[in-house]
This record gives sequence, structure tokens and C-alpha cells, in this order.
Amino acid sequence: MWMSNMAAVIIMMLVMLVMVLASSLSKKSINDREKNSPFECGFDPKSSARLPFSLRFFLIAVIFLIFDVEIALLLPIIVIMKWSNLLSWSIVSMMFLLILLVGLFHEWNQGALEWAN
Repeated sequence: MWMSNMAAVIIMMLVMLVMVLASSLSKKSINDREKNSPFECGFDPKSSARLPFSLRFFLIAVIFLIFDVEIALLLPIIVIMKWSNLLSWSIVSMMFLLILLVGLFHEWNQGALEWAN
């Protein structure tokens, strides 16, 4: 037991040493204006390359991702119906769908699903 603990400590120390060395050696010491600027055929860019990101688009993308995961959680419910008690299956399924619908109505009331104002 003592040997495995000692081996774990040594391995952790080696990992920490490698991480510190990698982070300290990977730092670029020379900051060149040309290397830090966005590449646009050798010319200075006409406008900023860092355009502001639409928060509305981000919210729609996050809502899509959440409902995509929820659909992936709903698909196995149909398959496990054969092997479970019908009463408990229907209660769990209805509660899950009710939670999803309450979330959908909340987002709808908050106006998160409207693209244009």
C-alpha cells in the first residue's frame, strides 16, 4: 500500500513538473505587431477582425443544443417501455415531458425564441 501511494505521489510530481515546464517554455517572448495582426493578404485590415458576436444568435444556439440533448434523452424512453412497469414508466415520462414543456413555455414568455424584435 505504501509503495502504491509513493508511486502515485511521484507520478503526480512528474506530471506537475512537465506541465510547469511546458507552460513556461511555450510562452512567446517576442510580440510582433505583424504576427499579432489578422492576416489579410499582406495588407492592413480595413476593419476590426474581432466583430462583436450576436448575443441573440448565441441564445438561440444554446436553446437548440439544450433541446437537442433533451430529444436524445427522450428516445430511450420508448425503448425501455417494454421492460418496465407501465404505471411507473408513464409517470416518469409525463413528469419529464412536463418539465420540458414548462421550460419551453418559460423561454417563450421571456422572448428567447423570437428572432426579430
